[in-house]
Amino acid sequence: MAGTPSGLTAADRVLVAGASGETGHELLSVLRPTDLTVRATTQSYANVDTLERLGADEVIVADFFQSADAVAAVEDCDVVYCALGTPAGVRHTLGGKLVDRTGVINLITAAMGADVDYFVHESAIGVGSSKTGMALPARLLIRGSLRAKQDAETALRRSGLGHTIIRPGKLTNAPPSDDPVVGEGGDSVSGSIPRADVARLMAAAPFTPDARDRTLEVVCRRGLNESPRNLVDIDWAFDRLEEEEREQTEGDQTRR
Repeated sequence: MAGTPSGLTAADRVLVAGASGETGHELLSVLRPTDLTVRATTQSYANVDTLERLGADEVIVADFFQSADAVAAVEDCDVVYCALGTPAGVRHTLGGKLVDRTGVINLITAAMGADVDYFVHESAIGVGSSKTGMALPARLLIRGSLRAKQDAETALRRSGLGHTIIRPGKLTNAPPSDDPVVGEGGDSVSGSIPRADVARLMAAAPFTPDARDRTLEVVCRRGLNESPRNLVDIDWAFDRLEEEEREQTEGDQTRR
């Protein structure tokens, strides 16, 4: 489905890359009630049943270090939601070959080749110009993954794909706040945000004209660490997701 400079008008199949992670699970929950066909990826066959229970219509076992797996994952998809990330460990500090860089760039390249309409990438506060949003000790501890995420962000901006980069603050498993604080320009906000809020913003981004081709720092109001700066007012297309949900519910009722 063709996108426009004002945002996507339609989409059929979407990919959730990194669906077996915690943000990926939240994304599946947000997308499940819609009439979108949701394809999910995981590194392990052991996660397939879980992802199907969470709402994935299709599940692909993929290793994004392999370019061919990235190509297979994006085939026939209109939107890519990228929630890939390196599990906690020493590699966050040392860097090297990380899925945050190599895997994401393989996915971006595959999306370009498949004429994907929109790419939403979960990055992190602390990357690039947003480094003031994360305390120095924390940045040093995960400096390897922050550099990898910065390289992935750069690749996405240069790709020509319609995109939104979401840089969340410290991720929590708290209930959704539905009160995100959105900044732009790096030195904007710091604090924490529930993964459920991040998933909702990511899901709405392709259909939100104000979010197109922007890099946004996000926390929730109750998680703010200090006074925010450079805030932006974005009219997130949550109503689009709710409309998709209503249409799906009405269709289910009609079939009964």
